[in-house]
Amino acid sequence: MEENYDVVIAGAGPAGAQAARDIASRGYDVAVLETEAEDRYPAGSNKSTAGTFPRMMSAFSIPDDVVMHYTDSVVLESPDDSFTLGKPGAVLDFGDFKEFLVEDGEEKGAEYFFDSRVFEPIMNPDGAAEGVRCSGGEEFYGDIIIDATGPAAPIAQHEDVEIVDLERSKQAIGIEYELDGVDTDAEGYADLTDAMMLRLDHDIAPGGYSWLFHTGEDTAKVGVCYLQNEAHTEHAEQGMSVDDYLQRWIVNDPRFSEQNIDDIEPLEMHRGSAHIQLPDNFSHANVMAVGDTVPSVDPLWGEGIDTGMKSGRAAATTADEVLNDKKLGKEVDPAEIDLSAYDRRWNQDVGANREPRYFITQLVYNLGNERYNQLMEDLNTEDNSTLAEINNGDLSKARKLIHFGDGKPLFKATTDTMRQKNKAIREAEEWVKEKTSNLGL
Repeated sequence: MEENYDVVIAGAGPAGAQAARDIASRGYDVAVLETEAEDRYPAGSNKSTAGTFPRMMSAFSIPDDVVMHYTDSVVLESPDDSFTLGKPGAVLDFGDFKEFLVEDGEEKGAEYFFDSRVFEPIMNPDGAAEGVRCSGGEEFYGDIIIDATGPAAPIAQHEDVEIVDLERSKQAIGIEYELDGVDTDAEGYADLTDAMMLRLDHDIAPGGYSWLFHTGEDTAKVGVCYLQNEAHTEHAEQGMSVDDYLQRWIVNDPRFSEQNIDDIEPLEMHRGSAHIQLPDNFSHANVMAVGDTVPSVDPLWGEGIDTGMKSGRAAATTADEVLNDKKLGKEVDPAEIDLSAYDRRWNQDVGANREPRYFITQLVYNLGNERYNQLMEDLNTEDNSTLAEINNGDLSKARKLIHFGDGKPLFKATTDTMRQKNKAIREAEEWVKEKTSNLGL
């Protein structure tokens, strides 16, 4: 089986599906290849907490009927304290959300092929990917290839493409239960009614965070996520898995009704992984990487829907610019396609202030539990705008929350960020050399 398209997209998650919506609406032939079988989709890939904010809903015309619950605030918790910020949000039904994106993309003209696992690019002699090959033997050819497969990245990590190099030490793994019987306003804790809560507590999530997102009445999404990093190694208990940490939290926290691990019966269970690291590159020849393939997930709070959708739109805009001549009847040579505009868009629109925000992330993960308590106390004495400015990567605001004893975490965060930055610089230099060599310069 051999099919020819203007654009071939591997992966039907939010980033890939959004790219398909935008590209198809511009009149191009788009194929989306999804690993899951159509009759199961998206049960096997329902991997997101799906907490997001109104800007994403309005920017991408997402309907209200995929929202489980609208929230009014964001709560940060430490082991013994908390900080509440009034900020509207939305907790999506991730499965319904993905189904909407697929259906809307199909209405706009995109073709979806389920049960199609992409495992490698098809390279031409000029070093461009002229198509992709699926595990069932199918081959799809296109002028532009988009890898939206997430951490699997069979195209973006292929030795002939090498857009990304995902590091195991930067991989975040998570598990989430949807639970009922949750007391969102328990005595001794912050009121989590209509809230999205993130908790910094190494006893629950060593080297990461846990969360409780209220989804209406007495139900909530409850999960644990951590990086397999130095902070995790320092605080983790031997033999404890991410499942063990979540179950122990549910058993010991009075906000959950279950008191025995064997009695926990989640309404649903979701698993997922993503990488928290500075991107190496974003494109190579006629290939772009979007969503968690890059990776695009927010380094500070783990929110990936907004950034993933933005990366899909940036890829679609770039594809339209490059393929516009095709609408005029001109031939397009994949070997001559220049997607560098996508790299610029990613840095401006998707990953703005990525480096300072990455630094703040590493600093936060390397603090201890007592320091988390102090952080909540400090935030409660600051103006509410302080956290928003820190979240935007304003290091001058972050300095206001630094304490005398933070030398070791600061050193670790600085060292890790510089290593990531230097790696990205080396990768960029190699990319420039390759580009100039191809141009005979």
